[in-house]
Amino acid sequence: MPTIRIGEADIHYREAGSGSDVVVLLHAFPLHSEMWAPQLAALAGRFRVIAPDFRGLGRSHPAPAASTMDLLANDVIFLLRQLGIRRAAVAGLSMGGYVALELYRRAPGLVRGLALCDTRATPDTEAQRSTREAYARSAMERGLPFVADDFAPRLLRPDPDPGTLAAVRRIILGGTPEGVAAAQRGMGLRPDSVPTLPLVTCPTLIAIGALDQLTPFGEAQRMAQTVRGSLLLRIPNAGHLPNLEAPAPFSAALSRFFAALPADASRVEEPQLPG
Repeated sequence: MPTIRIGEADIHYREAGSGSDVVVLLHAFPLHSEMWAPQLAALAGRFRVIAPDFRGLGRSHPAPAASTMDLLANDVIFLLRQLGIRRAAVAGLSMGGYVALELYRRAPGLVRGLALCDTRATPDTEAQRSTREAYARSAMERGLPFVADDFAPRLLRPDPDPGTLAAVRRIILGGTPEGVAAAQRGMGLRPDSVPTLPLVTCPTLIAIGALDQLTPFGEAQRMAQTVRGSLLLRIPNAGHLPNLEAPAPFSAALSRFFAALPADASRVEEPQLPG
């Protein structure tokens, strides 16, 4: 499983498939790229699929003080540049959706198509930021077993499959307390993406599990109403992680959406990296 160096960090990523049609998968909090295993297998026959770990989660190290969306989007841009990829379709789930929106803001010419899954465009309130800070401190004090026990059930439907719940717990335990804390703080600092939505011009799919306990369906509806021409998909019998609870229909929907993207023949401006 390859790793690239970005500044002081080693960024790990998974890769499957080949060819010029690239799909980038951005994972949820507090998981890492292993959550995309069903999609890596399902999409690899048609696309080159890249799934990075965010800093401090999975095998990307070290964690920063705060994993801001700007920092994580920069990591994705740098990774794709190092891999010689100039255009890609991007799917982000939950926290990965926040990063996908920041990536589009930073480098719209990089994004051929956008799938925003079980995520939202609105920023945190002050109360939500305070809750995130408290959770960050608890993660540091109590460790990953606390995070896995507390958060895994919330990521799934109310009556989760025991095997899926165990898999989600195991993936969470593959991170670090520092990475969990950094992600919570970074999500609390994320900008308001609502003004970005009407500026999105690439084909866009907005998907959400019908039994999502963390993202209200209204959030997905509002995004779909604001992004011109977007498609809205509600996935039955799945919670916040439909890619794991309903992997076959979720993967099929992504594959159909990405396969239908217009042929890529446009000139691409290089995104600017800080520093």
